[in-house]
Amino acid sequence: MAAAAAASIRERQTVALKRMLNFNVPHVKNSTGEPVWKVLIYDRFGQDIISPLLSVKELRDMGITLHLLLHSDRDPIPDVPAVYFVMPSEENIDRMCQDLRNQLYESYYLNFISAISRSKLEDIANAALAASAVAQVAKVFDQYLNFITLEDDMFVLCNQNKELVSYRAINRPDITDTEMETVMDTIVDSLFCFFVTLGAVPIIRCSRGTAAEMVAVKLDKKLRENLRDARNSLFTGDTLGAGQFSFQRPLLVLVDRNIDLATPLHHTWTYQALVHDVLDFHLNRVNLEESSGVENSPAGARPKRKNKKSYDLTPVDKFWQKHKGSPFPEVAESVQQELESYRAQEDEVKRLKSIMGLEGEDEGAISMLSDNTAKLTSAVSSLPELLEKKRLIDLHTNVATAVLEHIKARKLDVYFEYEEKIMSKTTLDKSLLDIISDPDAGTPEDKMRLFLIYYISAQQAPSEADLEQYKKALTDAGCNLNPLQYIKQWKAFAKMASAPASYGNSTTKSMGLLSRVMNTGSQFVMEGVKNLVLKQQNLPVTRILDNLMEMKSNPETDDYRYFDPKMLRGNDSSVPRNKNPFQEAIVFVVGGGNYIEYQNLVDYIKVHFDLVILLSFAVS
Repeated sequence: MAAAAAASIRERQTVALKRMLNFNVPHVKNSTGEPVWKVLIYDRFGQDIISPLLSVKELRDMGITLHLLLHSDRDPIPDVPAVYFVMPSEENIDRMCQDLRNQLYESYYLNFISAISRSKLEDIANAALAASAVAQVAKVFDQYLNFITLEDDMFVLCNQNKELVSYRAINRPDITDTEMETVMDTIVDSLFCFFVTLGAVPIIRCSRGTAAEMVAVKLDKKLRENLRDARNSLFTGDTLGAGQFSFQRPLLVLVDRNIDLATPLHHTWTYQALVHDVLDFHLNRVNLEESSGVENSPAGARPKRKNKKSYDLTPVDKFWQKHKGSPFPEVAESVQQELESYRAQEDEVKRLKSIMGLEGEDEGAISMLSDNTAKLTSAVSSLPELLEKKRLIDLHTNVATAVLEHIKARKLDVYFEYEEKIMSKTTLDKSLLDIISDPDAGTPEDKMRLFLIYYISAQQAPSEADLEQYKKALTDAGCNLNPLQYIKQWKAFAKMASAPASYGNSTTKSMGLLSRVMNTGSQFVMEGVKNLVLKQQNLPVTRILDNLMEMKSNPETDDYRYFDPKMLRGNDSSVPRNKNPFQEAIVFVVGGGNYIEYQNLVDYIKVHFDLVILLSFAVS
């Protein structure tokens, strides 16, 4: 359980950011002095890294009076220091040199998200000399923070050019060697930054002959080069002197997306995954469009504008933390219970207020008044908590209602249940052709996702005659057939037809509709929506992790390569291997992961409670 007490990657990255905002001096929480007022200048990358971790209020507490984008029009503020947090790109360096020439700020604290090259550092030095601003450049730091933490146990790669590291970018047939090198270097840079922030050197395992192996080779080399220079190593707390095999060293499992293409296409049933799938959910913020009025507009009138609302779904939100991995009907029921609990508390405050307002000399009223004074004082003191509860209830009522509308309009419960049966090889109670041909069941994309899962999971590919029939039904439903063409080629190339990925034999179970949620007074009328109870099963990514962490012999993972960057030389066969089961692991999916796999790994941890697993998915 020692590993379980370790600080999460979210905490580590937040501490690093606060130190940076405090001029790279450790930030003391309870310091009584006023913070030094300063300006924060970031690029889009820096903005994406900071926004899920620090609120505007927290930035203000750190002395940040203004936070501005590097490439925006900025006025000079000559008596205030500026903290920069940017990528060391050519464009950014040019703009920073321009800021020095224009004497925008009192002093400059330059922080780079990734390591800056010597030539670019010289460009800044030359600009500072030319502008006579050398004394004003107070500090220059490489921060190694080139990743975005969304949960305590989940991080993603750079969001701004995510197309560069997407599945399509890695697997497109016309990619050149130079472009592939760029993609691999981008991924490796982020993973290296992650391990510097984590303060640990991992043991790396990956499948052979895949993009994951290319990442492993490059990352192993980069870690070795840093460890070789003991004086300047970034892993000061985890150097070679600490022993070749510490039990606390984490395992990094690099998985290639091609091992399982069905799961990313799968319609889901848990709250967080549904929000990501059907709503505009981006860096822990969900954007909703709400109609400004329910009444019908008169004929010919201009349609009413829709209000746009944004909600942050953060770890501070206790309801979200508790229910993000729950099946959706459970979430609807929990929102209803929270609402009823809030109303009961609100009614109690109102009742006490009316008693306090009683007038006259009536002795009964006066005695009742004194009895209730303490209760009212207690009720009033809990008012801020009550208001926060109301805010969260409103937030989740709106988000869950928007999700429910999608479920009903697209029959997502039917898709989820049917796909689960396909993936677990259970008997199907309805023809696939019927669902594809049903004009009321889902969008063209939903139908294509369903068919691709069927095609990927099939032990034997459908005959040409059957395939033509499916193609016609899909075309009639408005589907683009290009994805099918790709999967067809992928399956032939990967020789997957004989051994498709196994998803376990358990499947979902349909229960009777929730009586509470069916009450007419309920906010959520779940009529026509199945209450599907999830059955625990390990997806391919989780199975691979389990085999490697527990050092199990399994044909699926026996051939995985083994890298230990702490060993100064040697290849797979000559490196002495760690024989003990691992306590910590980082899973990284090259080509993008998803919230279904994330939740499956979280559920796996609950069973193996002595493990700490940090996850990384380029969730797009």
